[in-house]
Amino acid sequence: MLDVIKIVIPSVLTFFLAILITPFFTDFFYRHKLWKKISRTENDDITNGDFVKVHNTQAELSTPRIGGVIIWVSVLLCVLVIYLLSVLIPTELTQDLNFFSRSQTLIPLATLILGSLIGLGDDLFQIFGKGNYAKDPLLHRKIKIVLVFLIGLAIAFWFYNKLELTAVYVPFWGELELGLMFIPFFVLVMLAVFSTSVIDGMDGLSGGVMATIFTAYAVIAYANNQVDISALCGVVAGGILAFLWFNIPPARFYMGETGMLGLTVTLSVIAFLTNSVLVLPIIAIPLVATSFSVILQMSTYKYFNKRRVFKVAPLHHHFEAIGWSREKIVMRYWIISVVFAISGVIIALIS
Repeated sequence: MLDVIKIVIPSVLTFFLAILITPFFTDFFYRHKLWKKISRTENDDITNGDFVKVHNTQAELSTPRIGGVIIWVSVLLCVLVIYLLSVLIPTELTQDLNFFSRSQTLIPLATLILGSLIGLGDDLFQIFGKGNYAKDPLLHRKIKIVLVFLIGLAIAFWFYNKLELTAVYVPFWGELELGLMFIPFFVLVMLAVFSTSVIDGMDGLSGGVMATIFTAYAVIAYANNQVDISALCGVVAGGILAFLWFNIPPARFYMGETGMLGLTVTLSVIAFLTNSVLVLPIIAIPLVATSFSVILQMSTYKYFNKRRVFKVAPLHHHFEAIGWSREKIVMRYWIISVVFAISGVIIALIS
């Protein structure tokens, strides 16, 4: 019972903390006009009419793009509040609620902060930068890939040397020993999950999907008796749900890279810590589909005489281009996300 309380109370606390701080951040975002100054449709390389059609230039140039700050700031506030309570008022309850631990949550929290700050820097460059960096999405994505690679490499070495993790669990089969190959595998997974950040393209889409995924991992961690990790996943989900509260169409702000980059790299770490990385593609099927659609589109365009499989990539914009409303796409993505998250959790628990 105490373990459940340790998960539920911080998660709810984070939700309300995020709700409380959002008016301050919203005022700050709009007062300083923290939105893109150059639309993606102005890129000289954009020749696809469907791309121009599905990207709302007016919204892009009038809606703040660093709303993800609310998520990770509320998570850090929750961690800080509960930790200080456990130190200043050391009762059994306050100490039980403290989920900040070196063995379970230090690495994912550090990853969340680092990834979010890198994403924030990228957002600010796109907002205030000039020249190619502000105008060319491929250029700043290449830079982020290098940074994510370095983060993944550093954490992979920590897992390998300090935690002595060298294997992954294959559902219904058992441990697969990778040895030194664990390091490149870890980096590859982090880059693959990061590549799915392109799902942040419609009001409420990324928030609903990411909240579902982190909730699923909260259940898996709890089943593994990793209560601190479970609490952290619940806290992240609480922050995302508060963000989603203000992101229902019309969105007050976009999550931006400071939200998606921080969340995706943290998700990779949690998947490895819970030894359930191979069920991640099932739990996160909307992310997988999004990333795969982009890879497929770029490959066919490059190698098959500029032919496109989808009208627009990522996949959710293809559905929009063929006439689906944004609300219909978002709701259906949420439904698919819940169905596959439940499926992934069941596989992780019974295997």
